[in-house]
Amino acid sequence: MKIWQRLFLSSVLIPGLAGAPHLYNANAQNTGAVAAAQKPLYARLAWRRTSPSDLELDGDIPGATREQAKRYITREQLLALPQITYTVTNDANFSGPTEISGVELDQLVQSLAANPQDVVAIAICSDGYEAHYPLSYITAHHPMLVLKINGKDPANWPKSSEGADMSPYLISSHDFEPRFTILSYEDEPQIPWGVVRLEIQSEAAVFNAIRPHSPASNSREVQDGYRIARQNCFRCHNSGEEGGTKAQRPWTVLSTWATASPDFFAAYIHGPKSKNPKAQMPGFPNYDAATISALTKYFQSFSDDAKSGKP
Repeated sequence: MKIWQRLFLSSVLIPGLAGAPHLYNANAQNTGAVAAAQKPLYARLAWRRTSPSDLELDGDIPGATREQAKRYITREQLLALPQITYTVTNDANFSGPTEISGVELDQLVQSLAANPQDVVAIAICSDGYEAHYPLSYITAHHPMLVLKINGKDPANWPKSSEGADMSPYLISSHDFEPRFTILSYEDEPQIPWGVVRLEIQSEAAVFNAIRPHSPASNSREVQDGYRIARQNCFRCHNSGEEGGTKAQRPWTVLSTWATASPDFFAAYIHGPKSKNPKAQMPGFPNYDAATISALTKYFQSFSDDAKSGKP
């Protein structure tokens, strides 16, 4: 073969050979990206925070270890999940009809829970407030983890009714309608803002911390008080490691009040500022005598724990 022909063939073949590894690498990267995207959501979580907008996850999630259960999901990962959008008209966090979009809490629970049949999702806020979402609430009200408000990211969200920043996440429901009534207490919307952590726990284990303990715990009055306290009081008052800590007054303190001074306990529920001008707790003047009595009897069932100094 002539020299000029060999040079020509080399100039054609060698670039092709040189390009082959790049083509292979690109295909490998694409294949790896597809494989990663096909992993279950819990397998794609990070073990450490990469951004202030990451939502902390904890609890009964596959892959957790005794040494480390806490993980994080990024805002980008949340936005990549199926989104829903609707306008809410009766969410107290907004001054009027507001368009919100995000991920259904049910989808997150089903994707993350090790045992989706016995689960409560717990939204924990930066101030210690908690909202509890058992399956019965999720099924009835279809709560949404909100990612956008009026199409805007958290930096441009409106302030809460208290004038506070509602980011990084909040939870709402589409036109909430109460599904039960207990005495004068009505099913309440669980609409926390400033949500920084979501826990997936066993419903039985979480609510066992506040089940009534007294011999009379099976009475209708005590059980009514328990159901009210479970949805309302548990948001700000803790029993051991379970429940909110915003109030900084645990279950045993409430039990002590209800046992030692039922009149003070009743007055505090109706109007906290009448007993403590600095109280942040909202009053419940709509609770009738039967509702107050049910709550009093329920918290009195913990009086033995209060005397023993248990949390």
